[in-house]
Amino acid sequence: MTIQIPEFAFVVLIGPSGSGKSTFAARHFRPTEVLSSDYCRALVSDDENSMDASQDAFDVLHYVAAKRLARKRLTVVDATNVQAFARKGLLKLAKQYHVLPVAIVLNLPEAVCQARNETRADRNFGPHVVRNHLRDLRRSLRYLRKEGFRYVHVLTTPEEVDAVTIERTRLWNDKRDARGPFDLIGDVHGCRAELDALLATLGYIEDPAHAFDGVPALRHPEGRQAFFVGDLVDRGPDSLGVYRRVRAMVEAGTALAVPGNHDDKLVRKLRGRKVKVAHGLQQTLDEIAALPDETRPAFERGMADFFSGLVSHYVLDEGRLVVAHAGMREDLQGRTSRRVRDFALYGETTGETDEFGLPVRHNWAAEYRGSAAVVYGHTPVPHAEWLNDTINIDTGCVFGGQLTALRWPERELVAVPAAETYAEPARPFLDTPTDGTDLTAQQLLDRDLDLADVAGKQRITTRLRPTVTIREEQATAALEVMSRFAADPRWLVYLPPTMSPVETSQREGYLEHPAEAFAYYRERGQATVVCEEKHMGSRAVVVVCRDAEAAARRFGVDTGEDGATGEDGIVYTRTGRRFFEDRTVETALLDRVRRAMDAAGFWDRFSTDWAVLDAELMPWSAKAQALLRQQYAATGAAARAALPEVVDVLAQTNATGLDVADLLQQTRARLTDAERFATAYRGYCWPVESVDDLRLAPFHLLATEGAVHVDQDHRWHMDTLADLVAAGGETLHPTAVRVVDVTDPEAVEAATAWWVAMTEAGGEGMVVKPLDFIARGKRGVIQPAVKCRGREYLRIIYGPEYTRPEHLERLRKRGLKRKRSLALREFALGMEGLERFVRREPLRRVHACAFGVLALESDPVDPRL
Repeated sequence: MTIQIPEFAFVVLIGPSGSGKSTFAARHFRPTEVLSSDYCRALVSDDENSMDASQDAFDVLHYVAAKRLARKRLTVVDATNVQAFARKGLLKLAKQYHVLPVAIVLNLPEAVCQARNETRADRNFGPHVVRNHLRDLRRSLRYLRKEGFRYVHVLTTPEEVDAVTIERTRLWNDKRDARGPFDLIGDVHGCRAELDALLATLGYIEDPAHAFDGVPALRHPEGRQAFFVGDLVDRGPDSLGVYRRVRAMVEAGTALAVPGNHDDKLVRKLRGRKVKVAHGLQQTLDEIAALPDETRPAFERGMADFFSGLVSHYVLDEGRLVVAHAGMREDLQGRTSRRVRDFALYGETTGETDEFGLPVRHNWAAEYRGSAAVVYGHTPVPHAEWLNDTINIDTGCVFGGQLTALRWPERELVAVPAAETYAEPARPFLDTPTDGTDLTAQQLLDRDLDLADVAGKQRITTRLRPTVTIREEQATAALEVMSRFAADPRWLVYLPPTMSPVETSQREGYLEHPAEAFAYYRERGQATVVCEEKHMGSRAVVVVCRDAEAAARRFGVDTGEDGATGEDGIVYTRTGRRFFEDRTVETALLDRVRRAMDAAGFWDRFSTDWAVLDAELMPWSAKAQALLRQQYAATGAAARAALPEVVDVLAQTNATGLDVADLLQQTRARLTDAERFATAYRGYCWPVESVDDLRLAPFHLLATEGAVHVDQDHRWHMDTLADLVAAGGETLHPTAVRVVDVTDPEAVEAATAWWVAMTEAGGEGMVVKPLDFIARGKRGVIQPAVKCRGREYLRIIYGPEYTRPEHLERLRKRGLKRKRSLALREFALGMEGLERFVRREPLRRVHACAFGVLALESDPVDPRL
């Protein structure tokens, strides 16, 4: 005997003591799936036979069952469950979590149960217990389905129990293995001509091998599958034609469909139920009435059977796509109950009616946080647009709008206009008033972020690393910075990662050296690296738009009162703060970048009207601003003035015969180190009176419309940006680059000599990167870059005297493990944020990644690394 149960079900074992429920559960289910009342008694009382602990035990059992059902895990309850009140709480759980309850009844003879109990020392109760259990069970048997059990399986002999095989089946709505591609089509409402036009536009052709009632099915030559989101009938001129076409395609396997509320209402009418004939139902009934008398009854039965057999919603494409007529909340997806079906057909209402007498619908999509994209219809909208990864594709064809299809997984919209207005909507929708902006529904919603989305411990899933964990204390620190200092979150689509230095060098006089950088990548299978000059500036992210309208359209930032004077870009630091307090300087710098893009033909080349650049902005003191420049200048001048006086005093003291020669030598050495420090520092500071004094050196073209350019190697990035720099005048600064084969000793030697010459001439050093933007080794993604800084520059970081042997020895013990781990996690978050933005995901999803980078920065890693 085979018992079929859904993969996600709530299985209740029912039977007297001694009927073998625990043995049955152990044979057919995993230990983690079975919740035993005896085990729960032992948990709370250390005695599984302690009847006075039963209430506490069942409290624990119900609690754990609820947690499992909330996570969509099959759950089995092993208890006697022979009385209705014991089953009532379990059925309540099944209803609460929209799971099918399955009863497996072990109704074995009393003699068998009594004999089994006699062999167990812990079953020393009298025979009346089993007798009472069987009496209660047999009184309940006929009522189990009425109580709410969807499936009831009764086993009456030990042989039947031993012969049982449990087969797990998928729920009807579980089509995760169906990956498409799909063409999802909005509410048709009897618009047969528009439906055929849309299918033709999508590339469907006739399939003469399949037809229904004289109407052939259509198929796509590339194997795509049409998917109808319900409301095929009513209001339009040819509901029966639409029904015939769709049914032919569904039966041919070239289409899927879910029912709409109009389809459901038609079924009830055809089956003799009392319904109010309104909202276009009469047109469909008139079409049916016009059929020949001899064929009409069979046609009606077939039509009712077809629509009633449609599943309320589907979960598809490995759980990435959910389709339902009126939408589907995350907590209802993939579940089965009357409430789930009602939500799929009608959505969720507030219980109120509007001025048109229609129910006010709760905007569930505005609160949606699920991982699956939800495609639905039901309520006509003037244009289909994404909101929190949900999209309404009912664009009111029957009301004179359009018939719209969403191509999945491409997420492309295809629409055909209505030939005419077939019905007047009760609530006007084509000329819906706006708030005066051109912002999308998503951008309007994104004006306010929810604290709950970033507060507390978070786990952010990224493409490059399975999960990046943000601790609660890190989130708290980031929230403080974001709320007080950060730029508008709508601009913060990317925060760059920290960069790890090379392994510590053991060469005399050096803390960092190119040899370690080349060895790092060579050992991880990267034969070719790109060495880029490390500029003496500050990391800057530049978001530049073609104009203010483009900025408002793509980033959702507000324009000025005249509609054209709003922000058209931003320059911000790696901690998300605006680089310039003076917006006129920022605007002037962005204008120069924009003019360079115009001159280089950038916008047309990339089919974009915005770009995100990763760059260095010089001088470093531009970020520190005038106060810090003045402070360092005064400190340096005082030091340089004081040291010669000390030398003179020591020289005079030495003339008196005192033995201070060593002290004099040390002081002169310190004076030399101090001068070297000042020389190194001067390269980072020069007066900035206007934008003419700034230099911007871009080194990554991170993203443009529709693309995150991580699929291009670093050589491509530098070549692409070289065209921009060439068109940018003095403001855009070039970056010296060398491509090095780290397996070629001569190439390594030449690159090292280049680094030595550059750093001894006052340069900071270089950044070494694998050729590929994202490179992988045996253990996954490797460091996207390591910095190798020059000996003189490091005086600024570690102090003028760091090259002394005793200091170098101490510094060589610095630990890089945490810094490198941090760099990889932040890199994964940065790339994930950009990819989410390019995919047009909600701002909360994009911002979570930028927020995560800032939160990780709160870890106490030595910033000098």
